[in-house]
Amino acid sequence: MGLVKNQDIELKIETISSEGSGVGHYDGQVVFVYNTAPGDFIKAHIIKVKKAYAIATIKEIIVPSKDRIEVDCPYFRSCGGCAYRHISYDAERAIKKQNVCDALKRIGNIDAVVDDVRFVATERYRNKTQIPVGRTNTGIVCGFYASHTHRIIPMSDCLLQPKEFSNIVDEIKQWMEDYEVRAYDGEDGLLRHVFLREAFATGEIMVCLVATSDNLPHIEELISRIKVMNGVVGIVININKEKTNVILGCETKTMWGKDTIDDILCGIKISISPSSFYQVNHDTAELLYECVRECCNLTGSETLVDLYCGTGTIGLYLAKYCKKIIGVEIVKEAIENARQNALTNGIENSEFYCGDAHELVKRLKRDSLKADVVIIDPPRKGCSKEIVDDIVEISPAKVVYVSCNVSTQSRDCKALEEKGYIVQKVTPIDMFPRTVHVETVVLMTRTDARKG
Repeated sequence: MGLVKNQDIELKIETISSEGSGVGHYDGQVVFVYNTAPGDFIKAHIIKVKKAYAIATIKEIIVPSKDRIEVDCPYFRSCGGCAYRHISYDAERAIKKQNVCDALKRIGNIDAVVDDVRFVATERYRNKTQIPVGRTNTGIVCGFYASHTHRIIPMSDCLLQPKEFSNIVDEIKQWMEDYEVRAYDGEDGLLRHVFLREAFATGEIMVCLVATSDNLPHIEELISRIKVMNGVVGIVININKEKTNVILGCETKTMWGKDTIDDILCGIKISISPSSFYQVNHDTAELLYECVRECCNLTGSETLVDLYCGTGTIGLYLAKYCKKIIGVEIVKEAIENARQNALTNGIENSEFYCGDAHELVKRLKRDSLKADVVIIDPPRKGCSKEIVDDIVEISPAKVVYVSCNVSTQSRDCKALEEKGYIVQKVTPIDMFPRTVHVETVVLMTRTDARKG
């Protein structure tokens, strides 16, 4: 007899899925239970039954896993941010390594040796946060969304972000209450999100108010309160009038101070605007870039192509190790930042183009430019089949694939292996400790059959 809703069962948690749920088996059926740890023996309460699996909650922990620790955040079980605050970080690293191995094998049919997960900081590492603002019967609420909902969990602090961020949000919330500034509720209202960025090397903080209008009441009063706070160098308003879940709109206006912040990453001075892509964990990003450099193993004579370059940070860091770097990015503002970053740092062997990666590859082929190394760091959806084919056509000796989604990365690596490349090295880098996410750097080299 199969499992049924509201049934209580005893269950041993065997592994953790890539989404952070514990996995056990009951009479041959897979059961997922969130907030569990490998080795837990629990009484589970079934809340949903599907054909291939069931979902349960913890009713009682009969025998706890050796990996369990005391939870240090009061919002952990309600907030949708962290997944692993209830287990040791060593256990989390082991889970993430295993998930990378499993994805490579299951999706890519790749049996590569996977390095241990590398990391630097595990707390207060985020240099960016996007805080939704809402209203309830009791007033203004600022916090994070509960998992898989648009219900805001109010919180006074987050252990993944700088303490200064919480202080700024508290001040904005107080201003909204003092002057009855309405939060956006999906239909009307003014303030939608508070978007904060910090340059960890310089301490500069940008405050971005995402609103339905730049005509915020008593904005000068807010500016006077915020500009004196530790690290704040710029206050901007981003205007988003659309009924959408997309956070940022297309127009940004500077209300006070600078419209960018300056950081230093791997010795490169970087200018960052609200919409620029930039790694959220500064110290671990430096570790990741060093890993990429190791994979490239540059001699100084290579042309390096970065197909998703963002503000150009990886390429600019590698510029002194190669002959030339060429980057492309579809976000116009990011490319403007990349070009300015090259000028600021006196890097003359770089070119940056605004457009999609496919257009750059077409340009390379048209101009008969050789790509010795291609770096790809695509969005979570990975590369299109068209991009994979383009990479194969320009035939670089090495492809270094950086991804925060090992599933799509495994799919793309399989496609490249089918077309003459082989995985040589896999290094997980934990850019997002305590969450389910992990960055993975994969080195692929062209096989001898392609070299001729």
